[in-house]
Amino acid sequence: MDSDDAKTKEKHNSFINLLAEAGKTISQLTTISQMLQDTVTIKGIQDAFSTKKVKPSDKVTIRLDGVFPVETDTWYEWWRGFRNSLKTETSKSRKNKNSEPSPVMRCFVTGKLINPVPTHSRIDGLAGVGGQPSGDVLVCFDKDAFQSYGLHQSANAAVSEEAMSAYRAGLNYLIKEHSYTLAGTKVIQWFKGKVEDKDDIFHSVLETSEEQELNAQILAKKLLKSIKEGKRADLRDNRYYALTLSGAAGRVMVRDWMEGSFEQLAKNITQWFDDVEIVSLDGVNPTKLSGMERFITCLLKPKKAGQKYEDWIKPVGSERFTLLNAAIRGYLIPQDVLSKAVIENRIFILSGDLEKLFDSRDGDVSKPMLYSILYSRMSLIKAFHLRKQRKDGNIMEELLQPVLTEKYPDPAYQCGRLMAVLAELQRAALGNVGAGVIQRYYAAASSTPALVIGRLIRNSQFHLNKLEIGLAYWFETKIGEISNNLKNGIPATLTLESQSLFALGYYQQLAELRARKTKKLKNKTEDVI
Repeated sequence: MDSDDAKTKEKHNSFINLLAEAGKTISQLTTISQMLQDTVTIKGIQDAFSTKKVKPSDKVTIRLDGVFPVETDTWYEWWRGFRNSLKTETSKSRKNKNSEPSPVMRCFVTGKLINPVPTHSRIDGLAGVGGQPSGDVLVCFDKDAFQSYGLHQSANAAVSEEAMSAYRAGLNYLIKEHSYTLAGTKVIQWFKGKVEDKDDIFHSVLETSEEQELNAQILAKKLLKSIKEGKRADLRDNRYYALTLSGAAGRVMVRDWMEGSFEQLAKNITQWFDDVEIVSLDGVNPTKLSGMERFITCLLKPKKAGQKYEDWIKPVGSERFTLLNAAIRGYLIPQDVLSKAVIENRIFILSGDLEKLFDSRDGDVSKPMLYSILYSRMSLIKAFHLRKQRKDGNIMEELLQPVLTEKYPDPAYQCGRLMAVLAELQRAALGNVGAGVIQRYYAAASSTPALVIGRLIRNSQFHLNKLEIGLAYWFETKIGEISNNLKNGIPATLTLESQSLFALGYYQQLAELRARKTKKLKNKTEDVI
């Protein structure tokens, strides 16, 4: 028998002995211990494991008469007594070995004087976010550099056996039942008081299913109104808590912590939904609500074939927390998010991905993803400016809407509108001509508009001459109208923030043009009928 088999057999026998010992108090466990000593039963279990390809790292349990003993609480009292006996034996062993009493310290969790547990049990459920299948340790001091004042192991963060067992059980339950995977992390969330599933608005920011898309925003507003009117005192006095975790080298990494009142949560989520609302490319309907994962990943380049998810997500490690805090706690959207959104949107347009969305041919499976990415970026740009202007007390915040705002006074926004009209003019005059105005000039126009847009306006006369009189007049009037909004002329250069407004003005004008075209085609069809 090799050493691995010997260790496995030793562990098995130890487990059987524990069951037999516990069986003196809980009779059902005696039945299980006897069953697991039967060679025929063991052979049957091993064959079943082999057939189902059970891995050594997989966890299994036993069901007896339709009940899982591990899910009952009948063995808790016995287990506490057993652990206390181990603790007493360990303390005596240390005392005999070191001739020193076990240290009495203040528990970090309960504040009571206790003998700290030397090592902490592992937390399960983080294998998909950097953790190990066997679990990860939250409190661990396995190197001299982590230890202080002559303390060893987990005495550096003294926690009692009972407190350790309690936080481990709590975290394992929350990770299993109340967690959301977000950009390579686990967000676990709970409330101080009971909250019915139908009233849990926290998850609407993280996971927005098709069924919830229309109701999430309405629910947040409804709950907020009910709290303010005193109809939901249970929610007014409630609080939320959220912890973001991941695994690394066998340890649990605490990435972020959030807490606050339920009322403030409802207010912040309502504001978030309002701020990110944006019209879809049809120019009529609002886009579907995106979950937080989409808002984070829209800041990235497309995932390469064969690229690991954890490697792809690394460049937005900090943005996943700042965006979640923006939605849940009402924080500003940082410049880093805006910068990534502007750069990736520019690449999106220059690569021709935007043109794919205008192609009427069906069968392109990438279209839904392209729509979602575009909408998420435009939503973030709009939300960035709304929150910045709101903080500064700027009245322009009241003017920026989900749909086109023709009188929005920022020159960069109006330049973006002009670019959209000029591109549509070329398309109307020449049809699809490959790399058109947008792919050739968008990058330069969004950073140095004076060098590009003026020349495009002058050249637009050639396109106007190719159109029927009515349509040419409409385009000429629209170009003149937008130009009149540029009181001080076309800017020479645009900052990053101004480039984002250029992108937003371009997008919203483009959506308005598509709505106009759709309406015109509909009217023609109705006239024929």
